[in-house]
Amino acid sequence: MSDTGHAALVRGAPLLIAYDGSEGARRAIDVATSLFPGREAVVLAVAAPVTVGEALAETVGVVQGFEEANESVALETAAEGAARANRAGLIARGRGEIAVPTWQGILDVAGEIGATAIVMGSHARTGLREALEGSVSHEVAKHAHYPVLIVPPQRA
Repeated sequence: MSDTGHAALVRGAPLLIAYDGSEGARRAIDVATSLFPGREAVVLAVAAPVTVGEALAETVGVVQGFEEANESVALETAAEGAARANRAGLIARGRGEIAVPTWQGILDVAGEIGATAIVMGSHARTGLREALEGSVSHEVAKHAHYPVLIVPPQRA
């Protein structure tokens, strides 16, 4: 670990936990708690301003206001994750953001808060599925200037 990273650990900079409400994200909170008990954490949920379907609906004038609704969902998801993290033993606060791509939103918040590390679950996509759907965890790890802990799914 670099001196800068070590200093951040000593100072107690917060962890950034990327949270989407999935089983993998819940597991990431559990692992973060076991590795860093009592640590300050920001639990982040990132939503897109609009999905492809929502953009189409807005184009034809069916419905408006998806960005506000998506931001609200991100805030609710982050609050759920923060509550779980607090129950597990972290000192957590939730934060919802709108960003595209998702991985960039995670890195932007990590920089803003001076995160010690980014902790996130993995959906374990591989092959064609990963090529089609992408992997937020892989993109975060590829572009991050912070340690990234990617928690794999629990195996049977």
